[in-house]
Amino acid sequence: MYSHGDIFVGEVIGTAILILFGAGVCAAVNLHYSKAKAAGWVAVSFGWGLGVMAGAYTAAPLSGGHLNPAVTVGSAVADGTEWSKVPLYVLAQMVGALIGAVLAWALYYAQFAANKERDTAQPTLGIFSTAPEIRKPAANLVTEIIATTGLVLPLLFFGRNQGIGIGQVPGAEVGVYGSGINVLLVALLVVGIGISLGGPTGYAINPARDLGPRIAHALLPIPNKGSSDWGYAWIPVAGPLIGAVLSGLVFNAAF
Repeated sequence: MYSHGDIFVGEVIGTAILILFGAGVCAAVNLHYSKAKAAGWVAVSFGWGLGVMAGAYTAAPLSGGHLNPAVTVGSAVADGTEWSKVPLYVLAQMVGALIGAVLAWALYYAQFAANKERDTAQPTLGIFSTAPEIRKPAANLVTEIIATTGLVLPLLFFGRNQGIGIGQVPGAEVGVYGSGINVLLVALLVVGIGISLGGPTGYAINPARDLGPRIAHALLPIPNKGSSDWGYAWIPVAGPLIGAVLSGLVFNAAF
């Protein structure tokens, strides 16, 4: 069983690493005067996937390496994480997401500052959070629900198929990934989701991944940063949580 202190520390550090990599690759691809400028969507997808791998491997011994409220909720629905610990996981993930976003901003500080000097300064929210290519709330919500189910449901089965992890014994907190190699498989799964399912909305699939950096974007002194688009912010929170619950219910029905 993971202690409360270990859960908090593990999820803060792991989620911060995830967001540092993820927001970092978005900054690298989008900001002017970056050596990775215009590297493209495949680079972004791999950056986020490798961020999941780095963060989850780091946090796994302490907290199981959820890094995502949708993963935590899906695990709880599937009887793998105690419901009483869900708020602690989510709080730690949000704190870690904020820290990771601030670190990414600090790392690219000079590039953010240079954006101010250009005649056509670019909006910066896309470096931190998601936005739909076509703003249709119902369609955007369905996209996030399906994409998150594509993450959480396989993750639940990964743990089951290894004979450990959630689903083995109700209430057992061995870790959502099962064996260590499954962390790598989940990282590749995130890459696949990005390439295949990420086009419509930018695939939040993680409420903390979107909301934490969005808050950071609103608070940080970023020159010419543009809007934080709070009107859209509920979709990358609600969609992944609905997808997580559906994933847990399907898992329970299958086993």
